[in-house]
Amino acid sequence: MPLLPAEPFVFPENLLTEPSDGGPDAGRWWVLHTRPRAEKALVRRVLPQEVPFFLPLYKRQWRSRGRLFSSYVPLFPGYVFLRGEDQERIKALETKMVVNCLPVPDQGRLRTDLVRVYQLMASDAALTPEQQLPPGSRVAIINGPFAGLEGTVLRHGKQLRLLIEVQFLQQGVSVEVENWMLEPLPQPTPPQARDRIRA
Repeated sequence: MPLLPAEPFVFPENLLTEPSDGGPDAGRWWVLHTRPRAEKALVRRVLPQEVPFFLPLYKRQWRSRGRLFSSYVPLFPGYVFLRGEDQERIKALETKMVVNCLPVPDQGRLRTDLVRVYQLMASDAALTPEQQLPPGSRVAIINGPFAGLEGTVLRHGKQLRLLIEVQFLQQGVSVEVENWMLEPLPQPTPPQARDRIRA
């Protein structure tokens, strides 16, 4: 059961299928870092203004109380790829949904990477986002039945497990989770680094 139908994820449709990059009048690529979970809202705002964008999505499925649910979520949470000149970038910034606009020094490389991602999406293959969460990373669960909990990433084979620790007892419990459920937390400053900062 889809919670929300699929939305446009690329505009115009031929943005990443043209053999060339569209010539000098097509503008440049910008990587927009959005506010948390604001990626779709941002593209909904710039689409009527015909601002070229690419928001890679994948279909995520999960079960709750025996029912199968699905939704389309960003492959790269927090990022939208925009193509255009300064006026297009300013239209996106005016939505107040963009935290930062990251410069793209190698335009050709970014476009090549985005074309590959687009081709994977067009193949209808089952995509899974991959992020680097090394063991020991502090994370918060933002989706699923454990939303709101914080813990430490553990790995056992191919499974990703989250450790919830009772420090007083120096014991804990772990549960299997998926990457899409997690959001990295700011890592605490090591004591040696704090000492250097004070000095």
